[in-house]
Amino acid sequence: MRVVILGSGRGSNAEAILAAEQAGRLGRARVVALFTDRADAPMLALGPRFGVPASFIDPAPFKTKLEGEGEARFIAAVTAATPDLVVLAGFMRVLKPGFLNAFAGRIINLHPSLLPSFQGLDGIGQAFRRGVKITGCTVHGVTAEVDGGPVIDQAAVRIEAGDTLEAVAAKVHAAEHTLLPATIARLSER
Repeated sequence: MRVVILGSGRGSNAEAILAAEQAGRLGRARVVALFTDRADAPMLALGPRFGVPASFIDPAPFKTKLEGEGEARFIAAVTAATPDLVVLAGFMRVLKPGFLNAFAGRIINLHPSLLPSFQGLDGIGQAFRRGVKITGCTVHGVTAEVDGGPVIDQAAVRIEAGDTLEAVAAKVHAAEHTLLPATIARLSER
């Protein structure tokens, strides 16, 4: 199964996927490309480190969504990589129908909460401020509804008395780094 990863930042989840592949824990999946919407994204450094093509794609003209010329550039680049699965790992743009239709049924996202709770931005902060005792992360199929696609898998994280927001974030990120590669591995065996 050919996997393309889209991200916007550090790339810690992309790194977890690539490390799982390197360790033989990604099933029949292999990462064939990394793409980012930020020219300065640290994620780009993962490409040479893991021997995978990594590229910035200009997302303009919009800041929070992928539409118009930017969407067309992303569709062309991802299509050229011939993916079986497109993984959104910290990709901070709302996808529009053009991209969703181009890869229908082949896009998954990692969200830092137990969906359907705490959709949208800052899922960890939302859960922490709400005072829930259990939060976590979710891998879900991507649809036009932001964070509303079908849940594929989840991992729970307990918020202990005395945990800071930073401590909860670290726990959720650790769970993400296990859940996402394991989910991709399972999907690759179907």
